[in-house]
Amino acid sequence: MIDQEQRPSMPDTTRNARPPETVEALRELSLCISRGESDLRLGPKAQEVLARLIELNGDQALLSISTAARHLQVNPSTISRLARSLGYERFSDLQSVLLSTSLSQSSSFYSDHASAALKADRHCLKAQAVRLCTENQQNIERFGQGLSQADLEAFAEAVMAADRVRLYGVRQFYALCSFTAYGLGMIRADVGLLNDNSNGVAEGLAAMSPGDVLIASSCKPYTRQVVDVCRLAHEHGVKTLVITDYASSPLVRHSGVSILVPHETSFISNSMVAFFAAAECLINACATVAGDVAATAISRRDHFIDELGIEMP
Repeated sequence: MIDQEQRPSMPDTTRNARPPETVEALRELSLCISRGESDLRLGPKAQEVLARLIELNGDQALLSISTAARHLQVNPSTISRLARSLGYERFSDLQSVLLSTSLSQSSSFYSDHASAALKADRHCLKAQAVRLCTENQQNIERFGQGLSQADLEAFAEAVMAADRVRLYGVRQFYALCSFTAYGLGMIRADVGLLNDNSNGVAEGLAAMSPGDVLIASSCKPYTRQVVDVCRLAHEHGVKTLVITDYASSPLVRHSGVSILVPHETSFISNSMVAFFAAAECLINACATVAGDVAATAISRRDHFIDELGIEMP
């Protein structure tokens, strides 16, 4: 989300203010708590439960506190205490906020990653594929619903104003960072991976200065080194932008802008489809903010592709 000085005022439950009345306000409060920018304090477990409840907004699992608790694998009393900590008199008040969006058509949207594929009937492969596609569509829709104009502008302005931009992610997120670097490289100079073929992570960080931007990405279970790189970059004045899943993500505390992407599906690992859709949205936002600068960069790129005869007619 946007930096604190740009962030709209948030409901402060410690000063008898009304608790959040919309999912958007609740998500913003969750991010503020995660960054330590709110007077309201929640423990790590409560922060995680709050973040996961927010991502369930509109889901049928929220129809009762018992079904929500089973879905999140916590005790109902944990959710009840969380609701009161946020300033709601009872769970039903928090529930009404979370159910303010239309109910998901699928009551089994969230499921164990590998179990669906490993236990599926081999004669129902098409049905399994259709289910996975539907889940990814749901994730992309939820991402769009949760994304704000302010976040897109803050992300794009930071990227286009930076002296240099580096991206960092490992395992599956290495591919996401490579894709994003390619897209941003079409519209501005000095974009690359933090750990390229010639440099390691430490060397890449050492080459960055205040005014540079680091885009880091990870999701649960978070990779410790990605969190540490975010923290060090943030401590040394590098503007950190993160693409992650929940407001309780450890990356959020060390970020200037946080882009949250739902990703739970029946895929055997962390699904990346919504993350790549998010990357496309962010790249387009940067191009729009850059305007003529981006148009000139793309035109220059096309000229060299044509001169070198890289693409087939």
